[in-house]
Amino acid sequence: MRALGQELASDKRPRGLLVTLKSFDGGMASALSLRDTLLRLRRAGRRVVVHLPGGVDTKGYFVASAASEIYAFPGAEVALLGFSAGGVYVHEALVKTGIVAEVLAHGKYKSAGESLTRDSMSEPQREQLGALLDRMYASVKAGLVEDRGLSEAEATRAVDQGLYRASEAVAAKLVDAALFDDEVPTKLASPDDKSPPRAVNAMAYLRARRATKLASNRGPSIGVVRVHGAIARGESLFSRGGRGALEGDIIAAVRAARDNLRVRGVVLHVDSPGGSALASARMHRELELLASEKPLVVAMANVAASGGYYVAAPAHAIVAEPLTVTGSIGVISARFAVGPVLARLGIHIDRLKRGERADLYDAVHPLSDDERRAIEHEIEETYREFVAVVARGRKKSVDEVEALAQGRVWTGEDAHARGLVDVLGGFEVALAEVRRRVGAGGDGLPARLVKARGGDGSTWTARPTRTQPAAWGLTMADEMLGEWAGVVPVLMGGERVLVWAVETMRFCR
Repeated sequence: MRALGQELASDKRPRGLLVTLKSFDGGMASALSLRDTLLRLRRAGRRVVVHLPGGVDTKGYFVASAASEIYAFPGAEVALLGFSAGGVYVHEALVKTGIVAEVLAHGKYKSAGESLTRDSMSEPQREQLGALLDRMYASVKAGLVEDRGLSEAEATRAVDQGLYRASEAVAAKLVDAALFDDEVPTKLASPDDKSPPRAVNAMAYLRARRATKLASNRGPSIGVVRVHGAIARGESLFSRGGRGALEGDIIAAVRAARDNLRVRGVVLHVDSPGGSALASARMHRELELLASEKPLVVAMANVAASGGYYVAAPAHAIVAEPLTVTGSIGVISARFAVGPVLARLGIHIDRLKRGERADLYDAVHPLSDDERRAIEHEIEETYREFVAVVARGRKKSVDEVEALAQGRVWTGEDAHARGLVDVLGGFEVALAEVRRRVGAGGDGLPARLVKARGGDGSTWTARPTRTQPAAWGLTMADEMLGEWAGVVPVLMGGERVLVWAVETMRFCR
């Protein structure tokens, strides 16, 4: 959509854009980015129409509210309901089964494991989630005021009384007309048109526009490296089909961008809740080396928290959407002790060891005081390293970062106010910043994806480096746990994890 918006803004022939929004599954930062694209087209004098054939939820409506006109299918629901966030707390169930969940974390806001050890939300978690919801709720209402012409009171009432049939949404000034699909083209015609304007498929339009502008891959460019999904050790060459930000892939891509003289600068696009502390640290080192030689700017998408922020720290500048979730500078480790439940079932384990802590990561026995102190010490050291990395990258004192850390998450807007983010905006803003830092010849450099393997004509490639394979169970976890894939294996396997409690935000609507 971003590329389409750029082409339409510079091409005076199309009258406007019709967006058929069947659903929207992205986060609020993606919604805001898409919304801004539509608004830029409107400001460029284009007519922007959003068609809702199957209804819409709050995030989808937030996107649609940027349009000049909104049409909904007569039987569709406009579920403008606001946002909610929460968690499923299983501590009591674990106690009843005899499973002992042991979660060790540094940072009072580091809430990723509290659903295992509590029966309700902690006050720090309530505080930070409340702040996120406040920002999202305010953004939706602001869109209603600015782009739908509602008053503050009408906007509040529109959300609080949400769940509308299309006809009711028209009466509430949320939708301009309830139309069947076949009626939409006729509404696109102007009074002077004898027939509806011809519609052109967006992808076909882009291909035609780009056909005359394709630059040779041999020319200079801005490289784009993606850190998408949970950060985990290993690489796609060896993992069993798992997805996410695998350490080997990211490192190979960063090295390729660093070594290739045609790559003049890099945008690191981060959309990750974090993951393995070790993988994050290894990626961070390679990014520091890259930043010592070439301009490096981070573009944060929906989430760039915990390990996602760790890898962003070395950048010369960090760009985030106002509704990006970021920060969460903290560390967590968790394990299950299943010995009690096994004993209840009549299953007994007897083993020998040499070394007092030889069975530290055994998932059978609860931690002894000595073992707990050992893990707490490692978590403390990992946390100190995290804070130091951020302090070095952001050119702040350790005390300044500590005041913003403790696992606390911030919206991009709040992070910007506190110096964790440099500029508010999306990918295009980050790309413009890299081009500026390149200096002479930077303007107009094309952006090309850099990745470890593959190779269509627009991709720089690098030979993967052989690192430790991703944890076993990654593929299964991917199917069962979605965003947690890659995090759960290391979280329960004893490795320190830099991760935000992504599961809580799944309850947002």
